[in-house]
Amino acid sequence: VFDNFSANVVVDGSTVNVGLWDTAGQEDYNRLRPLSYRGADVFLLAFSLISKASYENIHKKWIPELRHYAPNVPIVLVGTKLDLREDKQYLSEHPGATPITTAQGEELKKMIGAVSYIECSSKTQQNVKAVFDTAIKVALRPPKLKRKPHKPRPCTFL
Repeated sequence: VFDNFSANVVVDGSTVNVGLWDTAGQEDYNRLRPLSYRGADVFLLAFSLISKASYENIHKKWIPELRHYAPNVPIVLVGTKLDLREDKQYLSEHPGATPITTAQGEELKKMIGAVSYIECSSKTQQNVKAVFDTAIKVALRPPKLKRKPHKPRPCTFL
């Protein structure tokens, strides 16, 4: 149901333990998945840049779930498969693929209240580091309501 990964990362001279939980999106896991949300500092909410259904599921499925179980956790919106969005061969071989534009991604970011929107490709590695750097920086931001000094702490994002 969950794939977990942990690593120590140096951020601004401090070592931070980053925990990454990749959760199953299938309907079969709807009852188990929210158990992993407790303690999350940031969510990486990803959709495919070549799938309209994936894009629409962000607003229809994922945002209601995250806002119900973790209403105050910031979201970094991630468009994946950037390398395929303008790949003419791929698009001709997959007529059902519907490329999502950067403008549509930015619009979705505003609609769901995400703190950031990044497009990336795991195949070419374009912007992959930026996704995780952004998530770590968001997770380490002190909460707006608290005025206490920030203590280094582990961060977990999904």
